[in-house]
Amino acid sequence: MSELHKNLINGEWVGADGVENINPSNINEVVGVYARATAEETKQAIAAAKAAFPAWSRSGILERHAILSKASQEILARKQELGELLSREEGKTLPEGIGEVTRAAQIFDFFAGETLRLAGEILPSARPGLTVEITREPVGVIGIITPWNFPIAIPSWKMAPALAYGNTVVIKPADLVPGSTWAIVDILVRAGLPKGVVNLVMGKGSVVGQTMLDSPDVNAISFTGSVGTGKRVAEASVKVGRKFQLEMGGKNPTIVLDDADLKIAVESVAQSAFFSTGQRCTASSRVIVTEGIHDKFVEALAERTRNLRVGDALDKNTEIGPVVDPGQLKQDTDYIEIGKGEGAKIAAGGERVTKDTEGYFLQPTLFTEATNSMRIAREEIFGPVAAVIRVKDYEEALATANDTEFGLSAGIVTTSLKYATHFKRNSEAGMVMVNVPTAGVDFHVPFGGRKGSSYGSREQGKYAAEFFTIVKTAYTAAG
Repeated sequence: MSELHKNLINGEWVGADGVENINPSNINEVVGVYARATAEETKQAIAAAKAAFPAWSRSGILERHAILSKASQEILARKQELGELLSREEGKTLPEGIGEVTRAAQIFDFFAGETLRLAGEILPSARPGLTVEITREPVGVIGIITPWNFPIAIPSWKMAPALAYGNTVVIKPADLVPGSTWAIVDILVRAGLPKGVVNLVMGKGSVVGQTMLDSPDVNAISFTGSVGTGKRVAEASVKVGRKFQLEMGGKNPTIVLDDADLKIAVESVAQSAFFSTGQRCTASSRVIVTEGIHDKFVEALAERTRNLRVGDALDKNTEIGPVVDPGQLKQDTDYIEIGKGEGAKIAAGGERVTKDTEGYFLQPTLFTEATNSMRIAREEIFGPVAAVIRVKDYEEALATANDTEFGLSAGIVTTSLKYATHFKRNSEAGMVMVNVPTAGVDFHVPFGGRKGSSYGSREQGKYAAEFFTIVKTAYTAAG
Protein backbone atom coordinates (compact mmCIF):
# COMPACT_ATOMS: atom_id res chain seq x y z
CA MET A 1 0.00 0.00 0.00
CA SER A 2 1.12 3.57 -0.71
CA GLU A 3 2.37 5.84 2.06
CA LEU A 4 -0.45 7.18 4.24
CA HIS A 5 -1.03 10.92 3.89
CA LYS A 6 -2.18 12.03 7.32
CA ASN A 7 -4.36 14.79 8.67
CA LEU A 8 -2.73 17.89 10.14
CA ILE A 9 -3.88 18.77 13.67
CA ASN A 10 -2.08 21.36 15.79
CA GLY A 11 1.06 21.10 13.69
CA GLU A 12 1.27 17.29 13.82
CA TRP A 13 0.52 14.81 11.06
CA VAL A 14 -1.84 12.26 12.57
CA GLY A 15 -4.02 9.38 11.44
CA ALA A 16 -3.98 5.60 11.32
CA ASP A 17 -6.55 4.50 8.75
CA GLY A 18 -6.73 5.64 5.16
CA VAL A 19 -8.63 5.14 1.92
CA GLU A 20 -7.33 4.90 -1.61
CA ASN A 21 -7.64 7.87 -3.94
CA ILE A 22 -8.52 6.46 -7.39
CA ASN A 23 -7.60 7.91 -10.79
CA PRO A 24 -10.82 8.34 -12.84
CA SER A 25 -8.81 8.00 -16.07
CA ASN A 26 -7.58 4.60 -14.93
CA ILE A 27 -9.52 3.08 -12.05
CA ASN A 28 -6.79 0.49 -11.50
CA GLU A 29 -4.34 3.23 -10.50
CA VAL A 30 -4.15 4.47 -6.90
CA VAL A 31 -3.13 8.13 -6.70
CA GLY A 32 -2.44 7.86 -2.96
CA VAL A 33 -3.81 6.78 0.40
CA TYR A 34 -5.32 9.50 2.59
CA ALA A 35 -6.38 9.39 6.21
CA ARG A 36 -9.94 9.95 7.34
CA ALA A 37 -10.46 12.02 10.43
CA THR A 38 -12.81 10.98 13.20
CA ALA A 39 -15.26 13.28 14.95
CA GLU A 40 -12.88 13.45 17.92
CA GLU A 41 -9.93 14.39 15.71
CA THR A 42 -12.07 17.09 14.10
CA LYS A 43 -12.86 18.50 17.54
CA GLN A 44 -9.14 18.51 18.32
CA ALA A 45 -8.47 20.42 15.10
CA ILE A 46 -11.08 23.03 16.02
CA ALA A 47 -9.60 23.37 19.51
CA ALA A 48 -6.13 23.80 18.02
CA ALA A 49 -7.35 26.54 15.68
CA LYS A 50 -9.08 28.30 18.57
CA ALA A 51 -5.92 28.15 20.70
CA ALA A 52 -3.75 29.47 17.85
CA PHE A 53 -6.05 32.37 17.00
CA PRO A 54 -4.95 34.97 19.59
CA ALA A 55 -1.30 34.90 18.54
CA TRP A 56 -1.92 34.59 14.79
CA SER A 57 -4.57 37.32 14.75
CA ARG A 58 -2.03 39.72 16.27
CA SER A 59 0.93 38.55 14.21
CA GLY A 60 2.85 41.10 12.17
CA ILE A 61 1.78 41.76 8.62
CA LEU A 62 5.29 41.04 7.34
CA GLU A 63 5.19 37.56 8.90
CA ARG A 64 1.92 36.76 7.16
CA HIS A 65 3.16 38.29 3.92
CA ALA A 66 6.34 36.21 3.98
CA ILE A 67 4.51 32.91 4.60
CA LEU A 68 1.87 33.44 1.91
CA SER A 69 4.44 34.71 -0.56
CA LYS A 70 6.71 31.72 0.05
CA ALA A 71 3.77 29.35 -0.42
CA SER A 72 2.89 31.07 -3.68
CA GLN A 73 6.43 30.70 -4.98
CA GLU A 74 6.57 26.97 -4.20
CA ILE A 75 3.16 26.29 -5.73
CA LEU A 76 4.25 28.00 -8.94
CA ALA A 77 7.62 26.26 -9.00
CA ARG A 78 5.85 22.88 -8.69
CA LYS A 79 3.01 23.61 -11.13
CA GLN A 80 3.82 20.65 -13.40
CA GLU A 81 3.96 18.17 -10.51
CA LEU A 82 0.90 19.55 -8.76
CA GLY A 83 -0.99 19.84 -12.04
CA GLU A 84 -0.38 16.15 -12.70
CA LEU A 85 -1.58 15.27 -9.19
CA LEU A 86 -4.75 17.31 -9.72
CA SER A 87 -5.43 15.78 -13.13
CA ARG A 88 -4.86 12.25 -11.86
CA GLU A 89 -7.26 12.56 -8.93
CA GLU A 90 -9.97 14.80 -10.43
CA GLY A 91 -9.80 14.15 -14.18
CA LYS A 92 -9.11 17.59 -15.63
CA THR A 93 -6.78 17.59 -18.62
CA LEU A 94 -3.17 18.35 -17.76
CA PRO A 95 -3.22 21.88 -19.26
CA GLU A 96 -6.33 22.62 -17.18
CA GLY A 97 -4.68 21.12 -14.09
CA ILE A 98 -1.53 23.20 -14.52
CA GLY A 99 -3.67 26.27 -15.17
CA GLU A 100 -5.55 25.71 -11.92
CA VAL A 101 -2.31 25.33 -9.97
CA THR A 102 -1.02 28.55 -11.51
CA ARG A 103 -4.20 30.28 -10.43
CA ALA A 104 -3.69 29.02 -6.87
CA ALA A 105 -0.19 30.50 -6.84
CA GLN A 106 -1.58 33.81 -8.08
CA ILE A 107 -4.23 33.77 -5.35
CA PHE A 108 -1.67 33.28 -2.58
CA ASP A 109 0.50 36.00 -4.11
CA PHE A 110 -2.46 38.40 -4.25
CA PHE A 111 -3.39 37.82 -0.62
CA ALA A 112 0.23 38.09 0.46
CA GLY A 113 -0.06 41.61 -0.88
CA GLU A 114 -3.40 42.14 0.85
CA THR A 115 -1.71 41.70 4.23
CA LEU A 116 0.05 44.99 3.44
CA ARG A 117 -3.02 46.73 2.01
CA LEU A 118 -5.61 46.21 4.73
CA ALA A 119 -6.69 49.78 5.36
CA GLY A 120 -9.14 51.55 7.63
CA GLU A 121 -10.63 55.02 7.91
CA ILE A 122 -10.30 57.97 10.26
CA LEU A 123 -13.35 60.22 10.27
CA PRO A 124 -14.42 63.28 12.24
CA SER A 125 -17.26 62.60 14.65
CA ALA A 126 -20.52 64.49 14.55
CA ARG A 127 -19.69 65.37 18.16
CA PRO A 128 -16.94 67.91 18.79
CA GLY A 129 -13.65 66.65 20.19
CA LEU A 130 -14.04 63.05 19.01
CA THR A 131 -12.22 61.08 16.31
CA VAL A 132 -13.66 57.93 14.75
CA GLU A 133 -11.51 55.02 13.57
CA ILE A 134 -12.99 52.26 11.38
CA THR A 135 -10.84 49.14 11.18
CA ARG A 136 -11.14 45.47 10.22
CA GLU A 137 -10.27 42.57 12.50
CA PRO A 138 -10.17 38.80 11.90
CA VAL A 139 -13.30 36.74 12.61
CA GLY A 140 -11.75 33.77 14.43
CA VAL A 141 -11.81 30.10 13.52
CA ILE A 142 -12.88 29.62 9.89
CA GLY A 143 -14.33 26.26 8.86
CA ILE A 144 -13.73 25.59 5.17
CA ILE A 145 -15.58 22.89 3.23
CA THR A 146 -14.55 22.52 -0.41
CA PRO A 147 -15.85 20.57 -3.44
CA TRP A 148 -14.10 18.11 -5.73
CA ASN A 149 -14.24 20.00 -9.03
CA PHE A 150 -11.52 22.59 -8.27
CA PRO A 151 -9.39 20.77 -5.69
CA ILE A 152 -6.55 23.31 -5.60
CA ALA A 153 -8.09 26.64 -6.64
CA ILE A 154 -11.09 26.68 -4.29
CA PRO A 155 -9.18 25.63 -1.13
CA SER A 156 -6.63 28.31 -2.05
CA TRP A 157 -9.13 31.11 -2.57
CA LYS A 158 -10.65 30.33 0.81
CA MET A 159 -7.51 29.65 2.87
CA ALA A 160 -5.38 32.50 1.49
CA PRO A 161 -7.70 35.37 2.53
CA ALA A 162 -8.58 33.67 5.81
CA LEU A 163 -4.88 33.56 6.73
CA ALA A 164 -4.02 36.96 5.28
CA TYR A 165 -6.58 38.67 7.51
CA GLY A 166 -5.43 36.83 10.65
CA ASN A 167 -7.92 33.99 10.99
CA THR A 168 -7.14 30.37 11.76
CA VAL A 169 -8.48 27.52 9.63
CA VAL A 170 -9.98 24.05 9.82
CA ILE A 171 -10.35 22.72 6.27
CA LYS A 172 -12.21 19.66 5.02
CA PRO A 173 -11.58 18.90 1.33
CA ALA A 174 -13.97 16.80 -0.73
CA ASP A 175 -13.56 13.11 0.01
CA LEU A 176 -12.94 12.35 -3.69
CA VAL A 177 -9.90 14.66 -4.05
CA PRO A 178 -7.92 14.98 -0.81
CA GLY A 179 -4.49 14.95 -2.46
CA SER A 180 -4.46 18.46 -3.90
CA THR A 181 -5.50 20.13 -0.64
CA TRP A 182 -3.04 17.95 1.31
CA ALA A 183 -0.25 19.23 -0.95
CA ILE A 184 -1.21 22.89 -0.43
CA VAL A 185 -1.43 22.48 3.35
CA ASP A 186 1.97 20.76 3.36
CA ILE A 187 3.41 23.72 1.46
CA LEU A 188 1.92 26.18 3.98
CA VAL A 189 3.45 24.26 6.87
CA ARG A 190 6.89 24.32 5.29
CA ALA A 191 6.45 28.01 4.47
CA GLY A 192 6.52 28.64 8.23
CA LEU A 193 2.90 28.68 9.30
CA PRO A 194 2.72 28.29 13.12
CA LYS A 195 1.11 25.14 14.48
CA GLY A 196 -2.63 25.19 14.81
CA VAL A 197 -3.14 28.03 12.34
CA VAL A 198 -4.22 25.62 9.60
CA ASN A 199 -5.66 22.21 10.42
CA LEU A 200 -6.49 19.64 7.74
CA VAL A 201 -9.20 17.06 8.46
CA MET A 202 -9.96 14.77 5.54
CA GLY A 203 -12.90 12.42 5.56
CA LYS A 204 -16.64 12.02 5.23
CA GLY A 205 -18.92 15.01 5.31
CA SER A 206 -21.28 13.15 7.62
CA VAL A 207 -18.47 12.89 10.18
CA VAL A 208 -15.99 15.71 9.66
CA GLY A 209 -18.32 18.26 8.11
CA GLN A 210 -21.09 17.63 10.61
CA THR A 211 -18.69 18.00 13.54
CA MET A 212 -17.61 21.36 12.17
CA LEU A 213 -21.23 22.46 11.79
CA ASP A 214 -22.08 21.37 15.33
CA SER A 215 -19.18 23.21 16.97
CA PRO A 216 -19.87 26.64 18.50
CA ASP A 217 -16.11 27.29 18.36
CA VAL A 218 -16.20 27.57 14.56
CA ASN A 219 -16.87 31.27 14.08
CA ALA A 220 -17.52 31.22 10.34
CA ILE A 221 -17.93 28.64 7.60
CA SER A 222 -17.10 29.09 3.93
CA PHE A 223 -18.76 26.37 1.86
CA THR A 224 -18.78 25.45 -1.81
CA GLY A 225 -20.86 22.47 -2.91
CA SER A 226 -24.40 21.26 -3.52
CA VAL A 227 -27.56 23.21 -2.81
CA GLY A 228 -28.82 20.59 -0.34
CA THR A 229 -25.65 20.61 1.73
CA GLY A 230 -25.49 24.40 1.56
CA LYS A 231 -28.92 24.62 3.15
CA ARG A 232 -27.75 22.37 6.00
CA VAL A 233 -24.71 24.61 6.50
CA ALA A 234 -27.01 27.62 6.72
CA GLU A 235 -29.42 25.99 9.18
CA ALA A 236 -26.64 24.81 11.47
CA SER A 237 -24.90 28.18 11.37
CA VAL A 238 -28.02 30.15 12.21
CA LYS A 239 -28.49 28.00 15.31
CA VAL A 240 -25.10 29.04 16.73
CA GLY A 241 -25.04 32.55 15.27
CA ARG A 242 -22.00 32.12 13.02
CA LYS A 243 -21.18 33.81 9.74
CA PHE A 244 -21.57 31.63 6.69
CA GLN A 245 -20.80 31.94 3.01
CA LEU A 246 -22.34 29.60 0.43
CA GLU A 247 -21.41 28.94 -3.20
CA MET A 248 -23.78 26.35 -4.62
CA GLY A 249 -25.38 25.44 -7.92
CA GLY A 250 -25.76 26.98 -11.34
CA LYS A 251 -27.79 26.47 -14.51
CA ASN A 252 -25.98 29.04 -16.52
CA PRO A 253 -27.28 30.35 -19.85
CA THR A 254 -25.41 31.48 -22.92
CA ILE A 255 -27.43 33.53 -25.41
CA VAL A 256 -26.42 33.41 -29.09
CA LEU A 257 -27.99 36.19 -31.15
CA ASP A 258 -28.48 36.32 -34.92
CA ASP A 259 -25.66 38.86 -35.29
CA ALA A 260 -23.09 36.72 -33.43
CA ASP A 261 -19.79 35.72 -34.99
CA LEU A 262 -20.46 32.02 -35.59
CA LYS A 263 -16.91 30.85 -34.89
CA ILE A 264 -16.75 32.78 -31.61
CA ALA A 265 -20.19 31.50 -30.61
CA VAL A 266 -19.35 27.84 -31.24
CA GLU A 267 -16.03 27.95 -29.41
CA SER A 268 -17.41 29.96 -26.50
CA VAL A 269 -20.27 27.50 -25.97
CA ALA A 270 -18.10 24.40 -26.47
CA GLN A 271 -15.64 25.62 -23.84
CA SER A 272 -18.40 26.78 -21.47
CA ALA A 273 -20.41 23.57 -21.68
CA PHE A 274 -17.88 20.78 -22.12
CA PHE A 275 -14.35 21.68 -21.01
CA SER A 276 -13.35 20.42 -17.56
CA THR A 277 -15.89 17.69 -18.48
CA GLY A 278 -18.66 20.19 -17.75
CA GLN A 279 -17.91 19.80 -14.04
CA ARG A 280 -17.88 23.51 -13.22
CA CYS A 281 -20.52 25.49 -11.37
CA THR A 282 -20.01 28.20 -14.02
CA ALA A 283 -20.47 25.79 -16.97
CA SER A 284 -23.14 26.83 -19.47
CA SER A 285 -25.64 24.02 -19.92
CA ARG A 286 -28.46 26.14 -21.39
CA VAL A 287 -27.72 27.51 -24.87
CA ILE A 288 -30.43 29.98 -25.90
CA VAL A 289 -30.30 30.69 -29.63
CA THR A 290 -32.38 33.06 -31.76
CA GLU A 291 -34.13 31.77 -34.88
CA GLY A 292 -32.00 33.39 -37.57
CA ILE A 293 -28.73 31.71 -36.53
CA HIS A 294 -30.16 28.61 -34.83
CA ASP A 295 -29.78 25.98 -37.55
CA LYS A 296 -26.28 26.85 -38.72
CA PHE A 297 -25.11 27.31 -35.13
CA VAL A 298 -26.47 23.90 -34.08
CA GLU A 299 -24.84 22.24 -37.10
CA ALA A 300 -21.46 23.81 -36.34
CA LEU A 301 -21.64 23.14 -32.59
CA ALA A 302 -22.70 19.53 -33.15
CA GLU A 303 -19.68 18.99 -35.39
CA ARG A 304 -17.39 20.57 -32.80
CA THR A 305 -18.94 18.40 -30.07
CA ARG A 306 -18.51 15.17 -32.05
CA ASN A 307 -14.86 16.00 -32.69
CA LEU A 308 -13.92 16.70 -29.06
CA ARG A 309 -11.23 14.21 -28.05
CA VAL A 310 -12.14 12.33 -24.88
CA GLY A 311 -9.43 10.43 -23.02
CA ASP A 312 -6.89 10.11 -20.24
CA ALA A 313 -6.38 13.43 -18.47
CA LEU A 314 -2.59 13.21 -18.92
CA ASP A 315 -2.70 12.42 -22.66
CA LYS A 316 -1.54 15.50 -24.57
CA ASN A 317 -4.20 14.90 -27.24
CA THR A 318 -7.09 14.84 -24.77
CA GLU A 319 -9.52 17.78 -24.74
CA ILE A 320 -12.12 16.28 -22.38
CA GLY A 321 -11.05 14.14 -19.43
CA PRO A 322 -13.13 11.58 -17.56
CA VAL A 323 -16.11 12.17 -15.31
CA VAL A 324 -14.88 12.22 -11.71
CA ASP A 325 -16.43 8.99 -10.37
CA PRO A 326 -19.10 6.35 -11.07
CA GLY A 327 -21.77 8.21 -9.11
CA GLN A 328 -21.35 11.35 -11.21
CA LEU A 329 -21.21 9.26 -14.39
CA LYS A 330 -24.54 7.65 -13.50
CA GLN A 331 -26.05 11.06 -12.82
CA ASP A 332 -24.90 12.28 -16.25
CA THR A 333 -26.22 9.25 -18.11
CA ASP A 334 -29.48 9.32 -16.17
CA TYR A 335 -30.04 12.92 -17.26
CA ILE A 336 -29.27 11.99 -20.86
CA GLU A 337 -32.09 9.44 -20.68
CA ILE A 338 -34.34 12.00 -18.97
CA GLY A 339 -33.68 14.47 -21.79
CA LYS A 340 -34.57 11.92 -24.44
CA GLY A 341 -37.69 10.99 -22.52
CA GLU A 342 -38.72 14.65 -22.35
CA GLY A 343 -38.56 14.92 -26.14
CA ALA A 344 -35.22 16.63 -26.65
CA LYS A 345 -33.09 15.30 -29.52
CA ILE A 346 -29.42 14.33 -29.29
CA ALA A 347 -27.45 16.14 -31.99
CA ALA A 348 -24.08 14.81 -30.84
CA GLY A 349 -22.53 12.56 -28.22
CA GLY A 350 -24.30 10.84 -25.38
CA GLU A 351 -22.29 7.61 -25.41
CA ARG A 352 -19.73 6.05 -23.11
CA VAL A 353 -16.23 6.05 -24.59
CA THR A 354 -13.89 3.06 -24.47
CA LYS A 355 -10.17 3.76 -24.08
CA ASP A 356 -7.03 1.73 -23.41
CA THR A 357 -7.57 2.13 -19.67
CA GLU A 358 -10.77 1.58 -17.74
CA GLY A 359 -12.11 5.00 -16.80
CA TYR A 360 -15.26 7.08 -16.54
CA PHE A 361 -15.25 8.43 -20.09
CA LEU A 362 -18.33 10.05 -21.64
CA GLN A 363 -18.64 11.78 -25.00
CA PRO A 364 -20.04 15.31 -24.49
CA THR A 365 -23.76 15.45 -25.23
CA LEU A 366 -25.60 18.16 -27.17
CA PHE A 367 -29.40 18.24 -27.01
CA THR A 368 -31.55 20.24 -29.44
CA GLU A 369 -35.28 20.97 -29.51
CA ALA A 370 -35.21 21.52 -25.77
CA THR A 371 -37.49 23.84 -23.85
CA ASN A 372 -36.75 25.76 -20.70
CA SER A 373 -39.35 23.74 -18.80
CA MET A 374 -37.51 20.44 -19.26
CA ARG A 375 -35.55 18.99 -16.34
CA ILE A 376 -32.35 19.03 -18.40
CA ALA A 377 -32.82 22.81 -18.68
CA ARG A 378 -33.73 23.43 -15.04
CA GLU A 379 -31.67 21.03 -12.90
CA GLU A 380 -27.90 21.13 -12.54
CA ILE A 381 -26.43 18.05 -14.23
CA PHE A 382 -22.77 18.88 -13.52
CA GLY A 383 -21.46 16.99 -16.52
CA PRO A 384 -20.72 17.45 -20.24
CA VAL A 385 -24.38 17.86 -21.21
CA ALA A 386 -25.87 20.97 -22.84
CA ALA A 387 -29.32 21.77 -24.24
CA VAL A 388 -30.08 24.20 -27.06
CA ILE A 389 -33.29 26.21 -26.67
CA ARG A 390 -34.67 28.04 -29.73
CA VAL A 391 -36.18 31.52 -29.14
CA LYS A 392 -37.62 34.24 -31.37
CA ASP A 393 -35.57 37.28 -30.41
CA TYR A 394 -33.37 38.97 -27.78
CA GLU A 395 -36.31 39.79 -25.51
CA GLU A 396 -37.40 36.15 -25.35
CA ALA A 397 -33.78 35.07 -24.93
CA LEU A 398 -33.29 37.37 -21.93
CA ALA A 399 -36.53 36.21 -20.30
CA THR A 400 -35.55 32.57 -20.82
CA ALA A 401 -32.04 33.14 -19.47
CA ASN A 402 -33.42 34.69 -16.29
CA ASP A 403 -36.10 32.01 -15.85
CA THR A 404 -34.13 29.86 -13.40
CA GLU A 405 -33.72 29.51 -9.65
CA PHE A 406 -29.98 29.99 -10.08
CA GLY A 407 -27.94 33.08 -10.88
CA LEU A 408 -24.21 32.42 -10.95
CA SER A 409 -22.90 33.11 -14.45
CA ALA A 410 -24.47 34.10 -17.77
CA GLY A 411 -23.12 34.82 -21.23
CA ILE A 412 -24.10 36.42 -24.49
CA VAL A 413 -22.51 36.23 -27.94
CA THR A 414 -23.34 39.25 -30.07
CA THR A 415 -21.73 42.00 -32.10
CA SER A 416 -24.36 44.49 -30.91
CA LEU A 417 -23.19 46.97 -28.30
CA LYS A 418 -26.85 47.72 -27.58
CA TYR A 419 -27.72 44.13 -26.65
CA ALA A 420 -24.44 43.48 -24.85
CA THR A 421 -24.95 46.57 -22.69
CA HIS A 422 -28.59 45.74 -21.98
CA PHE A 423 -27.73 42.15 -21.07
CA LYS A 424 -24.97 43.16 -18.64
CA ARG A 425 -27.46 45.34 -16.81
CA ASN A 426 -30.49 43.04 -16.94
CA SER A 427 -29.03 39.55 -16.56
CA GLU A 428 -29.95 38.09 -13.16
CA ALA A 429 -26.52 36.60 -12.60
CA GLY A 430 -23.58 37.53 -10.41
CA MET A 431 -21.13 37.29 -13.31
CA VAL A 432 -21.81 38.22 -16.93
CA MET A 433 -19.63 37.34 -19.94
CA VAL A 434 -19.82 38.96 -23.37
CA ASN A 435 -18.28 36.98 -26.25
CA VAL A 436 -16.26 34.82 -23.85
CA PRO A 437 -17.05 31.51 -22.08
CA THR A 438 -19.16 31.63 -18.92
CA ALA A 439 -16.57 29.51 -17.09
CA GLY A 440 -13.43 31.41 -16.24
CA VAL A 441 -12.81 34.37 -13.93
CA ASP A 442 -9.66 36.16 -12.83
CA PHE A 443 -8.11 35.58 -9.40
CA HIS A 444 -8.23 39.24 -8.32
CA VAL A 445 -11.91 40.00 -8.91
CA PRO A 446 -15.04 38.98 -6.96
CA PHE A 447 -16.63 35.58 -7.59
CA GLY A 448 -20.23 34.77 -6.71
CA GLY A 449 -23.83 34.68 -7.81
CA ARG A 450 -27.41 35.57 -7.00
CA LYS A 451 -30.67 33.77 -6.18
CA GLY A 452 -30.12 30.09 -5.35
CA SER A 453 -26.49 30.04 -6.45
CA SER A 454 -24.84 31.98 -3.64
CA TYR A 455 -25.39 33.43 -0.21
CA GLY A 456 -23.22 35.92 1.62
CA SER A 457 -20.41 38.17 0.51
CA ARG A 458 -18.26 37.53 -2.56
CA GLU A 459 -15.15 35.41 -2.71
CA GLN A 460 -11.75 36.42 -4.14
CA GLY A 461 -10.11 39.79 -4.63
CA LYS A 462 -10.41 42.59 -2.13
CA TYR A 463 -14.09 41.70 -1.64
CA ALA A 464 -12.99 38.64 0.36
CA ALA A 465 -12.37 41.00 3.30
CA GLU A 466 -16.15 41.33 3.74
CA PHE A 467 -16.42 37.73 4.90
CA PHE A 468 -13.07 37.12 6.58
CA THR A 469 -13.03 40.29 8.71
CA ILE A 470 -15.27 42.11 11.18
CA VAL A 471 -15.63 45.90 11.06
CA LYS A 472 -14.86 47.76 14.29
CA THR A 473 -15.73 51.38 14.99
CA ALA A 474 -13.71 53.10 17.76
CA TYR A 475 -14.09 56.61 19.23
CA THR A 476 -11.30 58.61 20.82
CA ALA A 477 -11.72 61.86 22.75
CA ALA A 478 -9.14 64.60 22.30
CA GLY A 479 -6.67 64.72 25.18
